[in-house]
Amino acid sequence: MRLLSFSGILLFFLLSCQEQAENLPYIGQVQIENGDTIYHSIPEFEFINQDSQFVNNQSLESYIYLSDFFFTSCPSICPKVKKQMLRIYQKYEDNDKVRLVSHTIDPVRDTPAKLSSYASDLGVDTDKWIFLTGEKDDLLDIADDYFVAALEDPDAPGGFDHSGKIILVDREGHVRSFAEGTEPEDVTRLLKDIDTLLKEYE
Repeated sequence: MRLLSFSGILLFFLLSCQEQAENLPYIGQVQIENGDTIYHSIPEFEFINQDSQFVNNQSLESYIYLSDFFFTSCPSICPKVKKQMLRIYQKYEDNDKVRLVSHTIDPVRDTPAKLSSYASDLGVDTDKWIFLTGEKDDLLDIADDYFVAALEDPDAPGGFDHSGKIILVDREGHVRSFAEGTEPEDVTRLLKDIDTLLKEYE
């Protein structure tokens, strides 16, 4: 088994994409095992959505999806990121191949009922945009697999320190692109990447 560093493999695939712009790179560590290339993927999970229903990897395997991490009482970057998630939602609202998945990092306060109310305030269809809660440690741990920084910090605004990345995941659970959700111009680029990924499944 041979392991390639994240930076090395990302550079490799970015260079490859200059030659084959029709496909997005696979982001994350890559393993070469018995001649097969194994890409980083989101591990098995099971969380609870805003309707108190279980959601797992299999629930999303028919879709590409955009993922972010937030909490409803966040006083800092979350409103900016949610504005950009709404941009994505509105563009792909009628595209049944795309879903959005927001994970709370504050499950004590963000109960399913609270997430349901939050989604209602946003005015979104929760079949299309799913809001997840669960065990705090599980939520914080899986953020690492999405390459999102998220941790409990009593000195941070609202008690949590986290990044505002929006992550693009393909049907097989591979991370294919991301954007800083606080930067509208970067999200504009991500919208193009979503279109590129959709073409892979045509």
